[in-house]
Amino acid sequence: MCGIIGYVGKKPATPILLEGLHRLEYRGYDSSGMVVLNHQGVNLIKSVGDISSLEERLEGRRLEGSCGIAHTRWATHGAPSEVNTHPHMDCKDEIYLVHNGIIENYRELKENLIKEGHRFRSETDTEVLAHLIERYYNGNLEEATRQALFRVRGTYGLAVISRREPNKIVAARHGSPLLIGVGENENLIASDAAAVMRYTHEVIYLEEGEIATLGLCGIEITNIERELIHREAQRLEWDLEEVQKGGFPHFMLKEIFEQPEVVENSIRGRLILEEGLAKLGGLERVYDHLGKIERIIIVSCGTAFYAGLVQEYMLEEYAGIPTEVELASEFRYRKPIIHRDETAVLAISQSGETADTISAIREAKRKGALTLGVVNVVGSTIARETDAGVYNHAGPEIGVASTKAFVSQLAISALLTLMLGRQREMSMVTGQRVVSSIKNLPEQIREILKQNESIKEIANRFSHYNDFLYLGRKYNYPIALEGALKLKEISYIHAEGYAAGEMKHGPLALIDENFPVVAIVPKDSVYLKVRSNLEEIKARGGKVIAVATEGDQEIASLADEVIYIPKTLEVLTPILAVVPLQLLAYHIGVARGRNVDKPRNLAKSVTVE
Repeated sequence: MCGIIGYVGKKPATPILLEGLHRLEYRGYDSSGMVVLNHQGVNLIKSVGDISSLEERLEGRRLEGSCGIAHTRWATHGAPSEVNTHPHMDCKDEIYLVHNGIIENYRELKENLIKEGHRFRSETDTEVLAHLIERYYNGNLEEATRQALFRVRGTYGLAVISRREPNKIVAARHGSPLLIGVGENENLIASDAAAVMRYTHEVIYLEEGEIATLGLCGIEITNIERELIHREAQRLEWDLEEVQKGGFPHFMLKEIFEQPEVVENSIRGRLILEEGLAKLGGLERVYDHLGKIERIIIVSCGTAFYAGLVQEYMLEEYAGIPTEVELASEFRYRKPIIHRDETAVLAISQSGETADTISAIREAKRKGALTLGVVNVVGSTIARETDAGVYNHAGPEIGVASTKAFVSQLAISALLTLMLGRQREMSMVTGQRVVSSIKNLPEQIREILKQNESIKEIANRFSHYNDFLYLGRKYNYPIALEGALKLKEISYIHAEGYAAGEMKHGPLALIDENFPVVAIVPKDSVYLKVRSNLEEIKARGGKVIAVATEGDQEIASLADEVIYIPKTLEVLTPILAVVPLQLLAYHIGVARGRNVDKPRNLAKSVTVE
């Protein structure tokens, strides 16, 4: 869960690597380092902390050279320290590498290498790779890397350079994403497209088990068995401006405010009002197969898991398809019951590179399930390995705490439900009503965002509390879970999400004047049930922030603060209800002085188990 950037070309490498690190900082930020080669030697620099710490180290130093690799780290093996910071090197300070992933058999390899006389300097698993490559190196970096990887168990996204071959980068991928940025007389390697956008929009995604050699004028890709692979570059659809803050103080706030456009992009060209239909081009080739599906299993992690829970309600109520939602990290270790040709497994992932979700999809494919993906990153592993899927078109999401990707996932869930519902028993009239309501969502989100300042005031009044309870029911139970997660992620406040109907089964014991409740209580089929829960809370002196439907004046008698959302179909209320919860979490985090874009201990894309 870290960032890799490498450059080989004719320009000075240092500024390119430094900018790439800034673009990747959201992926890991415990420490960072870079190494630059030239014909006179090696320039290596490392620093603990964020990228600004590395920049301070660079002041007054000239790291000359036009070939180099750099890394921003999120610690797995070994605490954040300069000695554990990448790049790592061999005994002779000749081979340098950066690595994302986990080497599972590193202890065994390390013991053998020490017996052979290798000297280790760090606590990391990564350093084993440098010494393994050294063991096989005789002037051919590609072959030495290949031989070393034959002995490795685990996951890696790897970039390697040698001072004996100063115009070459060797990269390899197994379980951790890497892409090549293709330029004119220059090439880049990166773990994320954001790092290469300033220099090229032409990229090649490395597949599992592939090794690439990047030089000044060319790229060669082979598999680990040395078979040559030809693959055309793809054009990135994102622009550099999309990964800038655009005048907002934080990426998170910018991305919350982008949500009206995100929903518009997610639904554009996919709705047919006259017939009450959703048209999802990425699913057309499996459309007939979907009509025969009798069960759907949704696999995902974190925020995407909560999007899956909402979709479970949608699919069962509107499409009549039995649906289960599984944490991908648990699915892969269970013995899931999958009936070939009758079960579809749907993966939801913003990055398309979530390690557990990828493994779940591979397990489902082995068992004969139809595999589907909802991802935001074109060319990502899940996008490539599923049988069919839907892109979010949400644009790059930089804030570690997911906001706009989640809303986009909910919008896609509604489209998929509409498509499958109309394929089955949903009437055209119902379909038309759903289509019309979906089309209203962007403007309704804009109306909610106008309350930003008043939500900020509420957040400031509640920012001193150290415990929160979030309540929702039916479609909004998963939104209670998501609201609590957002607050935990970016403010470090203890928060729990609960199904409102479970209050009497334990959580009510926690309620007092120091344990505020955030209740999602729109005018829907369970409105009166949730209202009765609020009465129980108020009777025990609890404070309540309510998210309610516009025009509901009665709720004010049961709440200390009310945030209103526009009226919509019950099935779509989660898309609106989550927006004020995102703003509430954001402003509480800022009020408590947190780095809301880069919460401690977390990284954007979990690419290791």
